[in-house]
Amino acid sequence: MRIDILLARMASRLQEAGSPSPRVDAEALAMHVLGVDRAWLYTWGDRHWAVWQRARFEALVAARCQGQPIAYLTGEREFWGLALATSSCTLIPRPDTETLVEAALARASSVQGDLLDLGTGTGAIALAFASERPEWQVTGVDIAAEAVELATRNAQRHGLHAQFLVSDWFTALSGQRFDLIVSNPPYIDGEDPHLRLGDVRFEPRRALVAADKGLNDIRRIVDQARRHLREGGWLLVEHGYRQAEAVRSILEQHGYHQVTSIADLGGNDRVSLGCSGDVV
Repeated sequence: MRIDILLARMASRLQEAGSPSPRVDAEALAMHVLGVDRAWLYTWGDRHWAVWQRARFEALVAARCQGQPIAYLTGEREFWGLALATSSCTLIPRPDTETLVEAALARASSVQGDLLDLGTGTGAIALAFASERPEWQVTGVDIAAEAVELATRNAQRHGLHAQFLVSDWFTALSGQRFDLIVSNPPYIDGEDPHLRLGDVRFEPRRALVAADKGLNDIRRIVDQARRHLREGGWLLVEHGYRQAEAVRSILEQHGYHQVTSIADLGGNDRVSLGCSGDVV
């Protein structure tokens, strides 16, 4: 069967299954199976599928119809222009998180420094920062060894200088200080109905959900980060679009200065941050 004909059929199947972007999904899966880019797909659509390619493509479409995320099916997601390997042991990097990277870069004015990424997952935030500030020392930590291995592979893939460690937040970082600490921690309330929708149904719950209406891990990070920030260093935390006021309050209660929030591309406050003073 011709590539373009089967592609159209699978896009229709995905539409019937409720995919919000059936054609884009079908093309992404086809490009993955064929090992080609979108230009090739449109230029050579009159070519035919090999038997094994068609079988693999249809199997992936069937999995997508069941809701499996495209990033897990292809094993890859682009973030900050970097093609990053993904797996079901980590969250899927999302465009909103680029707001956190931009905010960190804006506060990394010196040529050299030290950045820590807490709960690094695929390494997306750490590696995006490292790609823009190659003279900085970048460290990412995650409680999951599988995530640390994945982030390390992503760094090697792009030749970026960053180290990744297994750590429950700061437990493996005794005595270490940083100029910037960034994190996209779990911040969803366990009762949030959105956990039953979309890609998050398949993502690791430990990386999504936190107690205390989603604020428990943020409270831990804000408290402990003061002992790991250099004077004048910044803590930047991603959070839910309704949590900005609560997170700013937590930062202020723990003695951070210049506390503010930054909106994402959708206009929702997505990142809150504060500057450290003297650490006691």
